[in-house]
Amino acid sequence: MIMADLNRSLLATLCASAFLAGGMTTAAFAQENTARGPQSQRTPDDKWGLSVTVENDMFTPNGSDQHYTNGVRFAAISPEDSAPDTVLNVAKAIPFFASNGRIRTSYAFGQNMYTPKDIKIAEPQPDERPWAGWLYGSVGLLSDTGLERSSSDDYARIDTLELTLGVIGPASLADKTQTFVHKVVDSPEPQGWDNQLKNEPALGLAYERKYRSWFQEDYLGIEFDATPHAGFNLGNAFTNAEIGAMFRIGHDLPADYGPPRIRPSMPGTDFFKPDTDDFPFSGYLFAGVSGRWVLRDITLDGNTFADSASIDKEPLIGDLQIGAALIIGQTRLSYTHVYRTREFEGQGSGDQFGAISLSMRF
Repeated sequence: MIMADLNRSLLATLCASAFLAGGMTTAAFAQENTARGPQSQRTPDDKWGLSVTVENDMFTPNGSDQHYTNGVRFAAISPEDSAPDTVLNVAKAIPFFASNGRIRTSYAFGQNMYTPKDIKIAEPQPDERPWAGWLYGSVGLLSDTGLERSSSDDYARIDTLELTLGVIGPASLADKTQTFVHKVVDSPEPQGWDNQLKNEPALGLAYERKYRSWFQEDYLGIEFDATPHAGFNLGNAFTNAEIGAMFRIGHDLPADYGPPRIRPSMPGTDFFKPDTDDFPFSGYLFAGVSGRWVLRDITLDGNTFADSASIDKEPLIGDLQIGAALIIGQTRLSYTHVYRTREFEGQGSGDQFGAISLSMRF
């Protein structure tokens, strides 16, 4: 079965990805420490971007509510170099940001919800995933070198630094959201939200680096590329490190890093830029693999400063994703199907869920 074998295949792939991405990251850091390249001379992208992403396990064959059952994220991303000079100067002073990158600012808010396998049980379920909701907002800086190559940066890449502030517990309104939606769609009413984690502020800092032009080819008009990535999250709610890669094949691949996803899933980007205006649409198929070393996950470990439900987590989590994206004019629509390995001890098998994302430029 695909989920039974996924752990072993992911670990093998991740070892190779770690070697490649780790080597490139080390080289890039070394180059930046010895010489900071000039500001990019390419014309900044002047478009804003808006994205909405919905992740839900209803897109799976059994369509049941369990574990990571729903996530919704709304995001906006600014044109390049449009922020106040003070913000741009701070971004360019960050030592691990590409010195020749164009700067964007990002804003997002969203809500995630987690439940046990059987939501019709009102009593506590100590051997199952705890009930938990997470409501959050974030602001970030992105440094994008585009497709240029320079003496100080051998690969086109994007660096992302994001600060997130949110709340875990009843204040996340996850219980009310799920109850309302289930009533509207005539699904079983969730019974166990009285057992959810207690209210707790959640502060997090995330950093990611992605290399878009690590590998790219064009054969008879069909384009291929590979985008390795690495990053980490630090905070009282989520602390982990991740590494992985995404592979794309399609026509007129846009300047993006894959469709956006909801943390802690494999990252993409809220912005995209079609490579050409000569054709009204383009698109691509993609597949990716990533692995996380999880030190802290409040939705499994329970509250930091109070007694709450909890369960022993698995320290290594792997994601395998496949999907497709269609770009029509200044709009990108994508679907991603995710297979995730077991997240806690005693979990019978891994999970799967789908993600739909819509992004627009204006």
